[in-house]
Amino acid sequence: MASSVVASLQTGDLKSVFLGERNRIYVASAPITRVGFMRKTVECKESRIGKQPIEVPSNVTITLEGQGLDVKGPLGQLSLNYPREVKVEREESGFLRVRKAIETRRANQMHGLFRTLTDNMVVGVSKGFEKRLQLIGVGYRATLEGKVLVLNLGFSHPVRMEIPDGLQVKVEDNTRIAVSGYDKAAIGQFAASIRKWRPPEPYKGKGVKYADEVVRRKEGKAGKKK
Repeated sequence: MASSVVASLQTGDLKSVFLGERNRIYVASAPITRVGFMRKTVECKESRIGKQPIEVPSNVTITLEGQGLDVKGPLGQLSLNYPREVKVEREESGFLRVRKAIETRRANQMHGLFRTLTDNMVVGVSKGFEKRLQLIGVGYRATLEGKVLVLNLGFSHPVRMEIPDGLQVKVEDNTRIAVSGYDKAAIGQFAASIRKWRPPEPYKGKGVKYADEVVRRKEGKAGKKK
């Protein structure tokens, strides 16, 4: 018994030997070992979009001040502040490059995002963007009253929307709306606010939809079969 207790103390299984002696059953015990985990540092891959250079036209002026970028062109002026995870540099060839300042997962996410935002700024002040919408439905029409867009969308009253500064809105044939400007985010936001008043429904397709939007149609309820 003494020898088994000493052996159990060495293996750390004292409870098993007493139970085994009392019940005349000897339980085999195994030494306790520790399980270790190895940590491996994984480097974030460089974004395929973020590593692409940005071409700056001759009619666009770039100003870099720390983490801030100002872009001025014939259509307007835009500015953007970058987070500490990324930085923007101008090469001798005239191209802009957005690079990661640190190697983290967030830096990898910000890399492609801010490269796209920077490219949108350069293209916006030089060429501009446009978003088109279409009104589908009986009696649905749009008109312009100065800086106010008036929509008739089947409500008891017309919807009046003030056009933000820096945007131009054109109405064609009372059913097609074109929103243009140099700020892509502002264009998309205003176009989305127009569509929000009457999104296209899936049965007859009535509503306000983007010109390139594909509305998935549903089949209506079938009549009762005789």
